[in-house]
Amino acid sequence: MSSIAITGLTTARDIDSISRPVSTFNATSVTKDWENARHQHRKAQLIYSVRGILNCEIDDGVWIVPPQCAIWIPGNLPHSARGAGETECYCLFVEPDAAPDLPKICCTISVSPLLRELLMKVAGMPELYPLGGAEDRLIAVLLDELVAAPVELLHLPMPRDLRLRRLTETMLADPTDKTSKADWATRIGLSERSMSRLLLQEVGMGFGRWRRQLHVILALQRLTKGESVQTVALELGYENASGFITMFRKAVGKPPARYLSDRMSGAELAPVPGIMLPD
Repeated sequence: MSSIAITGLTTARDIDSISRPVSTFNATSVTKDWENARHQHRKAQLIYSVRGILNCEIDDGVWIVPPQCAIWIPGNLPHSARGAGETECYCLFVEPDAAPDLPKICCTISVSPLLRELLMKVAGMPELYPLGGAEDRLIAVLLDELVAAPVELLHLPMPRDLRLRRLTETMLADPTDKTSKADWATRIGLSERSMSRLLLQEVGMGFGRWRRQLHVILALQRLTKGESVQTVALELGYENASGFITMFRKAVGKPPARYLSDRMSGAELAPVPGIMLPD
């Protein structure tokens, strides 16, 4: 295992040159609110969050990684990453052909107790661990568990169309904006019907669902930093905490306090259903 001297999750070492199917790095001393600029590497990457919220951005979307979850980033995919609050995480770098059926797209996955223990065990192995022995067998089990890990739908897709991009970036900057869908369409030079059709084509969801997905992601970032549910609800434009809690419970299956408590303690690691609300 190597410890990273880091700002964010970068290292001066050439990850791609390590001649093993899997390499791990322990990033337990990351400072508050770090950011790692856009970069890429040949190997795929798994970032497991033990403590704190991680965010990963690529051209097509934003992924959030709550505690006891991980983000999978395929190889050669340009991405940036940042941490919200005090973070503790583990990084796993995987050769693209290390196992069949590894995810082909960026995704947030739920980390089971077994996968968590495997990650911790592998993190303690030497960088150039012996091939053909117990270490290899342990790596094989870890990869099997990684392939089987359920995906959590904590993903905010981003459109490529410049008009829609202007819409989504404006909403990201001011999530309390209660402008109606019709007014948003006029603002970006589209009819309401055309905007709805284009959103479905580009991000796979309608305006209302995208905005709720945005609110859950922003809420998790702020709640993890210690802000109260009441404060977060008001900052996101809800009239009271009750309406926000109802939205959050429908989105992820639990009220925010219970969701975060379970994630922090690792007591409940079953996958959450993601946001499946109608538009």
